[in-house]
Amino acid sequence: MADCPRVTKKLPDNDRSTVLITGAAGYLGGVLRAGLRGIVKLRLSDRLPLPTPLCASEEFYHAELEDMMALQTAMRDVDAVVHLGGISAEAPWETILPANIVGTYNVFETARRCGVRRVIYASSHHVTGFYRRDRKVGVDDPVRPDTRYAVSKVFGEALGRLYADKHGLSVICQRIGVSRPAPPHRRSLSNWLSERDYVELTRRCLDAPDVHFQIVYGVSASSTGFYDDGAAAALGFVSGDDADRYRADVLDRNPAPEPAVESLFQGGSFCSVEFDADADRID
Repeated sequence: MADCPRVTKKLPDNDRSTVLITGAAGYLGGVLRAGLRGIVKLRLSDRLPLPTPLCASEEFYHAELEDMMALQTAMRDVDAVVHLGGISAEAPWETILPANIVGTYNVFETARRCGVRRVIYASSHHVTGFYRRDRKVGVDDPVRPDTRYAVSKVFGEALGRLYADKHGLSVICQRIGVSRPAPPHRRSLSNWLSERDYVELTRRCLDAPDVHFQIVYGVSASSTGFYDDGAAAALGFVSGDDADRYRADVLDRNPAPEPAVESLFQGGSFCSVEFDADADRID
């Protein structure tokens, strides 16, 4: 076992909730592991090995999302699940289907069977990617997915609503913005999510009392933000980082204008993938 750095609040073992992170070997899984150490008991699962050794307060279960029996083993006696597993970019439907459709169903159904208190579902800002950039979008606006990947995230949100209404599961869907240590390109200046803010938002989602079903946008502060993120604020989330701090640097590193279709829509390059329509017909 490795030592656990960055412990911010050590609690007695009998006072800590157990949180399962699916997709724990991925980028956001690593960010969340570091941010929650010492605050909750961490149970981690992925189909891939973890990139760093386990700490004494962590345990790992190898689990394919398509394997419900493996998920049931990983989810036993868990208080909450943060579902990060699956495909996180555009891919052929044959790839999206098992990971993001079947796998997401398996997570929600296993959570129901295991009596999990809350599921925090990693959705994406791409579920509203085909809104134009001059439009401020809130969680009550209709979805406009920009890829097959985004459609799978719309499915996950709808499934979460079903399991909240029909089975009483507490569900929060995070429409996660561009998640990198710093904004990587022009578009991300309007929908970047810092590592620190992702952890803080997730902690608020874990701790929020009496949530039936809620969608929130996961983004850091920005003077040009795309979203009305009042739902996250209602959970007590306050951004600690601001994309404007990086604006001059990002513009210096990206002096060329964005390609035509990308520049119109909030989903950027995801909108231009396989695009063969008339952009003028998209209001």
